[in-house]
Amino acid sequence: MAVLVTGGAGYIGSHMVYRLLESGEEVVVLDNLSTGVKENLPPNSELIKGDIGDEVLVSRLFQSRPFDSVIHFAGSVVVPESVAQPLDYYRNNTAASRSLIAACVRHGVPNFLFSSTAAVYGSPPVMPVSEDTQTDPVSPYGRSKLMTEWILEDTAKAHGLRYGILRYFNVAGADPRGRTGQSTPRATHLIKRACEVATGRSERLTIFGTDYSTPDGTGVRDYIHVSDLVDIHEQVLRKLRDDGLSLLLNCGYGRGYSVREVVSAVERATGNVLAVETADRRPGDLAAVVAETGKLAKLLGWKPQYADLDVIVRTALAWEKRLRHAG
Repeated sequence: MAVLVTGGAGYIGSHMVYRLLESGEEVVVLDNLSTGVKENLPPNSELIKGDIGDEVLVSRLFQSRPFDSVIHFAGSVVVPESVAQPLDYYRNNTAASRSLIAACVRHGVPNFLFSSTAAVYGSPPVMPVSEDTQTDPVSPYGRSKLMTEWILEDTAKAHGLRYGILRYFNVAGADPRGRTGQSTPRATHLIKRACEVATGRSERLTIFGTDYSTPDGTGVRDYIHVSDLVDIHEQVLRKLRDDGLSLLLNCGYGRGYSVREVVSAVERATGNVLAVETADRRPGDLAAVVAETGKLAKLLGWKPQYADLDVIVRTALAWEKRLRHAG
């Protein structure tokens, strides 16, 4: 049986492909390369260039070999952009996902892992946020992901599809072995942007919003290392296959860091002061979002390996240095 990884040439997807191949899985990557980078994939990986919304292509792919699982990373992820271009996000994230899920039902693919987001919670009144917290997304990005969660839940009831919904908090860092990392052009991830400034690939870092109700006035986020996130995916896939039970899990560490704390971590790693400017808040951004991770530990017995901001920053910085030398 094979695993289809959509968006597998992207940031998180490429890390997942490495892990699956190391585990002896047969892997096929489906990616339109709009933001993914082919060179970040393992040399022995199989890449199909195409869109998950292309029903003919996906059907042919499912007919070509037996797949038992889909790990679905493909989609658009920039919150402010979703506010400006909501229709693009409902097409790329919701409509295309619905098409992919329907193809799984038609072709009998039983397991579906979905990369959702903490943005489905909106601006929760209590921190940390548990999976039982009421969902109330404030951006089209969050809404587009929540709609896909609903589609999965309803499809599971009607057709028996097993799903793992993983609500990511802020994914950061890079492969500790330096094989892949965040390479998306014009990426907005804070740690990547800070490391770009540190390595001279960008002139300065902009802090959006300094008047939030947080200890230092800047936004607070729960950062999870991408390798730990991939580990969660692998364990959830095993759980779906072995137990046949669907799961919904937060993916974070339960510890928040502010933008200024991230800047300080990058400065510690480099020994240099970053060029920083401040600007107004961006549409859709929240003051603070931190995960409650008790369910993750209870159901999977999961323990992170890289739950340290300085470690996350060092791996991200090493990847940015590699990109700079390559470019």
